[in-house]
Amino acid sequence: MHNVAILGAGIGREHMLGYLALAEQFAVLTVCDRETERAEELAALSSGCAAVSEIDTVIADPRIDIVDICLPPHLHGPVALQALAAGKHVICEKPVAGSVIEADELLAAAERAGRLFAPVFQYRYGRGLYRLAGLRDRGLAGKPLVATLETHWNRGEDYYAVPWRGRWQSERGGAVLGHAIHIHDLVTRFFGPVTQVASLVDTRVNDIEVEDCAAIAMTTGSGGLVTSSVTLGGATDTSRLRFVFDALTAESGRNPYAPGAGDWTFTARDPQGQGAIDAALAEIDREIADRPTGFAGLFREISNHLNGRPADLVSAEDGVRSIELVAAIYRAARTGTRVCLPLDRALPVCADWVPEDE
Repeated sequence: MHNVAILGAGIGREHMLGYLALAEQFAVLTVCDRETERAEELAALSSGCAAVSEIDTVIADPRIDIVDICLPPHLHGPVALQALAAGKHVICEKPVAGSVIEADELLAAAERAGRLFAPVFQYRYGRGLYRLAGLRDRGLAGKPLVATLETHWNRGEDYYAVPWRGRWQSERGGAVLGHAIHIHDLVTRFFGPVTQVASLVDTRVNDIEVEDCAAIAMTTGSGGLVTSSVTLGGATDTSRLRFVFDALTAESGRNPYAPGAGDWTFTARDPQGQGAIDAALAEIDREIADRPTGFAGLFREISNHLNGRPADLVSAEDGVRSIELVAAIYRAARTGTRVCLPLDRALPVCADWVPEDE
């Protein structure tokens, strides 16, 4: 049993539900939020859970094994470093850091402390992506060729009424950092780390400091080519992925918050191979029938890892790469050049990508 403290009662509510689905593996002992009423409301969902308003109180509590950070983005890195220094395991919402250098510091701090630093990329844990991974692992997908990604969401004045949103210093970035980061993680999971990026970003929808539209082109470690279209001016919230391998094409539905879930289509390039794919899917479905999805899926893998069992874990290195890609996208957009990854840490964008006039 792992004892958890949730910092932040916003998205922290979804985390709480994930833990409650794994009651034999996790106990949420504390919810921390500056708004006491919100903390108390969320804490009431878990028996014996306390509500507090001070982060230092949580980190000093010797009962807490895991600090789960669901705070505004500019606090993620500093609080994670504080928790790791106190000997806690850390689960951290995206973005895990506000710069590449800070992400590197988190990785080093986790290694020094001998503690887990786990980025939150819960989109990985969905039936559609479990099925795709099963086909890939059976050698039925083949070589990655191209992928298209869409993050077309609707965010307006109500969303940006939250004081820390839409500002470089507190949100640290816009749609590239706060919204498309999930779908970019999914493509790297199946096509490999991004090795080169070109991009255009703009603020076209809202009266905010940060970007809310982007058009991005990437190459990956597998040689696959990727295009990513991002906007917060969609009529509805839609996320969609289409992965083209040389043996099959996989396409998601349009669920914005769980694109890995739902009924994906898997179509053989050679129609004669469809029977093998369908037979494999039937076998995979039996294997994953009891596997949790979303936050519960993520947390189960964390529990497996902490208990010394095999785990399909989002690694700290995955978190660093997600931040490095954001920095590369901003650099490519501002310089009008193709940017290669991994980034030279001497580049100013690695220390801080906030524009100089902000």
